[in-house]
Amino acid sequence: MWHELPLVIFTIAAQMSVGSFVVLGLIHLLNWNTPQATLDKVTMPALYAIGPLLVLGLAASTLHLGSPLRAANALLHLQSSWLSREILLGMFFAGSGALFAVLQWFRLGSHRLRQALALVTAIIGLSLVYAISQVYSLRTIPAWSTFNTPLRFYITTFLLGGVAVAAALVVASFIRRRRGGPVDLEARALITRTIQAISFGSIFMLGLKFIAQPAYMAYLGTEGSAAAQATLEMLSGEYMVLSAAQNILIFLGVAGLGFLLFRMAGSQGGWSKLLPITTVAAFVLILSGEFIGRLLFYATMVRVGI
Repeated sequence: MWHELPLVIFTIAAQMSVGSFVVLGLIHLLNWNTPQATLDKVTMPALYAIGPLLVLGLAASTLHLGSPLRAANALLHLQSSWLSREILLGMFFAGSGALFAVLQWFRLGSHRLRQALALVTAIIGLSLVYAISQVYSLRTIPAWSTFNTPLRFYITTFLLGGVAVAAALVVASFIRRRRGGPVDLEARALITRTIQAISFGSIFMLGLKFIAQPAYMAYLGTEGSAAAQATLEMLSGEYMVLSAAQNILIFLGVAGLGFLLFRMAGSQGGWSKLLPITTVAAFVLILSGEFIGRLLFYATMVRVGI
């Protein structure tokens, strides 16, 4: 199970960084009437965590190639290979995101230029997630050659990316407070609205995940090949406990976000020491569940004819 750990780290890190970038962009887009200084104050700490996250993932992926030099060779087949496209898009996303972060930090270029670059970076990132899913959509592996592969990758992207942003925003805010910074009611209101929106989005993603999972199991049971049947037997037998643990951890994490919705509903009274603890705990639980799920994704892979 652990031999594909580099790919587990890469796919999760890449998808989480893409999701985080898109969520941060949506915060700016949906709060267009909020002063730019407030938006930057709230979102900048999370922005600078995205780059190192993707670099970590890309570095982990080269370990799977055996030699980092093979990554360059993989770029030679862009017209026919989704792996080549994945590597190229990953490099473009990292480079474009880094350029945006530099322009944003030093306030270089116009605001519209930075917005346009952010949009391009988000599109590249979402394309990267699709390319990753297509690398695994192999006809010889029924468990992967299904609607569930791109769907589960995009669910990870938005679910994990959203809760990562929520944790980053709240933790950064409390660190500023502990350092003696003044209470910024406008920034607090923005963070409150953002946490509420991310909580609703996470609940939606959880529902989508729990709808897709039985459909996927049904597909494996009716696909007809011995490979699909073998995957189904592993998920319902050898790896049943891990499969259940994955769902329980993600459910508990989203339930924590639901608790925040209740605490924050209609007032600022939800701001307490529970807020950073709950958001970080939700992030850890969902990340752990997604990590287990990605391990199972590789562990239950069975090729046709083998």
